[in-house]
Amino acid sequence: MLLLEQIVAVITIGNVILAAVLIFMERRNIIATWAWLMVLLFLPGIGFVIYLVFGQKLSKRKLYRLKEGEFSHFRRAVDKQKQLLETGNLEVNDPAMERHRDMIHMNVVSDGAYYTQDNAVRIYTEGNSLFQEMFKEIEGAREHVHLLYYTIRNDGLGSELMELLVKKASEGVKVRLLYDAVGSAGIPSRFFRRLLEAGGEAVSFFPASFSLMNVRVNFRNHRKLTIIDGRVGYIGGFNIGDEYIGKKKLGHWRDTHLRIEGKAVYMLQARFFLDWNLSSPKRLAESIEFFPQIEGLDNGIGVQIVSSGPNSEKQQIKHGFLKMIYKARKKIYLQTPYFIPDDSVLTALKMAVMSGVDVRLMVPGKPDHLMVFWATHSYLGELLKSGVRCYLYEKGFLHAKTIVVDTQLASVGTANIDIRSFKLNFETNAFLYDTRMAEKLEELFMADLADCRELTMEEYMNRPIRFRIQESLTRLLSPIL
Repeated sequence: MLLLEQIVAVITIGNVILAAVLIFMERRNIIATWAWLMVLLFLPGIGFVIYLVFGQKLSKRKLYRLKEGEFSHFRRAVDKQKQLLETGNLEVNDPAMERHRDMIHMNVVSDGAYYTQDNAVRIYTEGNSLFQEMFKEIEGAREHVHLLYYTIRNDGLGSELMELLVKKASEGVKVRLLYDAVGSAGIPSRFFRRLLEAGGEAVSFFPASFSLMNVRVNFRNHRKLTIIDGRVGYIGGFNIGDEYIGKKKLGHWRDTHLRIEGKAVYMLQARFFLDWNLSSPKRLAESIEFFPQIEGLDNGIGVQIVSSGPNSEKQQIKHGFLKMIYKARKKIYLQTPYFIPDDSVLTALKMAVMSGVDVRLMVPGKPDHLMVFWATHSYLGELLKSGVRCYLYEKGFLHAKTIVVDTQLASVGTANIDIRSFKLNFETNAFLYDTRMAEKLEELFMADLADCRELTMEEYMNRPIRFRIQESLTRLLSPIL
């Protein structure tokens, strides 16, 4: 009995010490601090383990360590562009983008997101056509193929990709595959064996430090990037797996992905380099092989590649979204599979619709993750009450992550409109400054309405009591869903 009392005393003292650290050292958001204090006080011992897994912050750690001289030409180019923006001397191809110089400037300053205007961009909304084109271009690769994906499945599509990568590696093409340890947790190590034997490389992002527990499980690399020979890049919402071509229980998969040619590919390549060098012992160095001379279009599409992650407190992608919302004068069309906004985004959308902006939100009508689905619906009532029109996509599953503003600005990428994407995940989005691209994405949104059911305030208020309870409970877990 005495030993048990001593153990309880040690655990209690440990919780008090950790609580003190939270209050005086972490300086985190006050709501999050109180939440963790409650966990520690009411779940002594277990609460400490939960905090180790879900409560860590990476923002104080310099994860991406650049060696002397690395990306020096990029940094010089960014500094020069910043000066041009500050003096008003940066020329823009599309006259409609004149009013968005402040947003370009913000992304340059906050993320070093160099603004390029020589890009050709193609939109994909269906997996079969995307992967057919992407695999064809991988087949034609001569120098290297770089892939970074949150989820890779050991199924038909995953095996097809692996066969292609093994073939290219055996031909002497440098194949490097980076996958997230959590998003691809079910994939066996033997899946990559033939690629490694052929001379390719496959590396896991943030693998478990211990066999039974990954203390960084809460921080996920949610990016989906493919770069071929440094000349063609792909970015968007599609992962690698049969569900992304509509072969699983959710049926039709509606997503948005981009194929980019132009100097914006340099920024996708640089992003891959940073994540690869963080994860692999074989560090990549800049060379003309990876950043070849590119002759872009004279009247191309303006693009900024913006990344964010838990290693930074800037929340660059969220700030990009907020900037777009506050700049809107006529309309905002949003598509996201998971809508769990923080107060800043929720307030911005409410202010927009109260200012006369046509704000429309499209989310899935069927869930892939029940808790996230319920949490998403807990926020819809507030938007409906303020005047936002909400649509439930019912043809299959909506996984697109797009924002279109005033038929001028658009964003497509990997980040959902949720707290996890803003704070906990490593994400990358392409911000598009072009009326042509914005018009295409707007047309796709309007076409999707035919496969949606509009959610009315009356229907929302008459939902069953069990739905309300589920929504309320899951909303409490919003910051980590």
